[in-house]
Formats: sequence, C-alpha cells, structure tokens
Amino acid sequence: MLLYIDPGTGSMLFTILIGMLGAGFFAFRKLFLKLRFLGSGGKAETMNASKIPYVLYAESKRYWNLFEPICDEFECREVPLLYLTSSQDDPAFQKDYKFIERQFIGEGNKSFAKLNMLNASIVLATTPGLDVYQWKRSKNVDWYIHIPHMASDVTLYRMFGLDYYDAILTTGEYQSEEVRELEKVRNLPPKELKVVGLPYMDELKKKLDQCKEKTGRERTILLAPSWGSSGILTLFGEKVIDALVKTGYKIIIRPHPQSFVSEKEMIDRLMVKYPKTDKLSWDRDSDNFSALESSDILISDFSGVIFDYVFVFDKPVIYADYDFDFAPYDCSWLDNKTWTFEVLKKIGRKLDESEFGHMKEIIDECIADEGYAAARREAGEEGWQCRGEGAKNIADYMIQKHSEISAADSMES
Repeated sequence: MLLYIDPGTGSMLFTILIGMLGAGFFAFRKLFLKLRFLGSGGKAETMNASKIPYVLYAESKRYWNLFEPICDEFECREVPLLYLTSSQDDPAFQKDYKFIERQFIGEGNKSFAKLNMLNASIVLATTPGLDVYQWKRSKNVDWYIHIPHMASDVTLYRMFGLDYYDAILTTGEYQSEEVRELEKVRNLPPKELKVVGLPYMDELKKKLDQCKEKTGRERTILLAPSWGSSGILTLFGEKVIDALVKTGYKIIIRPHPQSFVSEKEMIDRLMVKYPKTDKLSWDRDSDNFSALESSDILISDFSGVIFDYVFVFDKPVIYADYDFDFAPYDCSWLDNKTWTFEVLKKIGRKLDESEFGHMKEIIDECIADEGYAAARREAGEEGWQCRGEGAKNIADYMIQKHSEISAADSMES
C-alpha cells in the first residue's frame, strides 16, 4: 500500500528537512571556518575567501529579458558575477560571457536546497516570498535585493512577498511609497529603497527605436491576459474570443506563461477550439516584442504587459471589467489599494461583458481617441523612472553595497 502525502504536508515536511540539513550544514561549516581561522593566524579574509560577491537568481528563463542587461553591465565592467537559474534551457547559456558564470541549479525544491545554503555577499532576485515558503534566507548571505519584473504595484505579490528582503530597487517612486506604507502597517523594519528604473523596458525602447515604421498592415488586436481567477480567459473564455473574431480584424492571443502550467486544461481547450488561421494566432514566444510591436491595441486585465505597451509603445489599451479579489495580496493591507487599478482608469477603456457585441466599434473608437495620450505620458513618468539607466543603476547599487559590507567586515575583524 502506497503512502499518500498531500502537497501542503509535503511542502511542510520538505521545509523541516531543509531546516534540519541547513542547521547541520552551518554548524559543521562554522566549526570548519573557525578551525581555518585559527590555523591562519586569525585572518578574517581567509574565512571569507569562498564567499561569492554577486549572485543573480532567475526562477525561470522568462525573466532573462530583465537579467540580460544587468549581466551585460557586469560583463562590460569586467566584474565577475554568478547567474543561477532554474531553467535548464535558459538563454543565458547561449551568451559569450567571460565574467558571468552560469549554473543550472534544478527546479522546485532542488533549487531551494541550493539557495538555502548559498554563501554569497549580494543576492539579487525577482522572486517574492523569501523566507516565507521553501526559499529561506541563507545564514551566509549578507544582503538580499529584490527587483520588480514589471512597472506595476509591488504590493500585488502574494502576502508577505517582500517582507524579508533587505532592499528593493523600484521602477518608480510610487512603488517605494507603497513599501513604506506596508512596513508602517505591519511594524516592519525599514528596507533600503532606491528607484533605479527597469532594464528590460530600456531594451524594449532601444529595439523599438531601431525598427522601421510599417505601413499598410492589417489592423491587429493583441489579447494578452494575466492568469488566475481574475484573468480574462478564465472569466470570459470563448465569449471574448468570439467577440474578437467577429470584428474581422487580425487577432494575436498571448496567454501568460503560467497559464500553460496552472490553467493547462482551459488553454488546451481554447487552442483546439480556435486553431491558428491567417486571422488568428497563439503567441508563445518568450520575447513579447513582436506581438507588442505588430499590434494596434491591447486587450488585457491587470497584467503588467499593459505598462510595456503604454509606456514603451505608446498604444491604447482596453481592460476587462471584473471584481478583483485583493485578499491574498499585500495590497489588501493598504487603504489605497493599488496604483495599477487607479492608473488603468485614466490610460485605458474599461470593457464590460455586456459590450462584447459592440467590440469592433469600441476598438475603433479607442484607437482613434487621442484623449488617452496625455494620461499615458503622465503614468509613464510615475511608473518608469530613470529611463535608459536601469542596468547601470542596479550594478552601481550592488557594487556599492558590496563595498560597504566588505568595509564593515574589515572593521569588525
């Protein structure tokens, strides 16, 4: 008879096991380093010889567009950096780097086991939930830094997503204000906050500036929802796709990558019902540039792709009307829920399910309306600051922080 362990219990048992192994590992390591320290005549630098100065962790290859400019910046400065990834086919392995070491550390619990015993000075990641779920703070890491992977609210992470980071590098001042408000409400110690910009948006803008303007192309609608219970495809499914097909326009459907994992049954059903034609395509490219550049209007929900589209490409958006459940997210602790949803009211046109029958007229009116342009520019000034300097600012911060930590260690020794 096989013993069944439910996923929640399994996760708990894994955490306990990793905690026990980690405690044993660090106790042994402490003894080993102490012996090395005494054997070296008490030189502190001997104890820190194996500490990695800079580490980037990517939980998925889909974040390479964010990490690549940072890796390029370190490579350009000839500063060694360790890039850890949970994707075996991460595009990072295709780059011809001399100073960027790349390692595949496995997926899921295997990667957490590696991260939980990391010996490094600075660790930079986009992954929320540090010290909340399986990913625990290593006792041999000095400083954990979070960078958002989009220009929307950092409080739209699941509960306690950023509480145990030491620093957050934000895309705009409004994100920093949200973190401070959350710290105040929860009585948390203040983190270091710095507005640095957003490297992948910088690269998108460079790429767009190099494109030749295309004329005479067929009007194209991009449907790019988020995933989960509040996503367009979950809420409306066939209804919204049918309405778009009836417009006669070209349609690109680009589900969130997580939909192919967490909502596979729904996506598979829709892809069978709406196969690829000369008028409809499903976009699964890891790079969203082509879909964004070749479309005339975006239909979405609360997905961060809205801000790529508005800030970089300066194109109109339509967002679905729905009841968003704030309860599981950090923003539920705040009186002013989110910047994202307030800005959406200004930069885009809300679409109610009752209006699906008039989809063509609504799309045409939204594309022709110049009234959203000023709102797009204003929102961009708030949400995407330090334009063109994201990777530089992040590298500057990491290198400066490492210098501060090294100086403090030298003083203590």
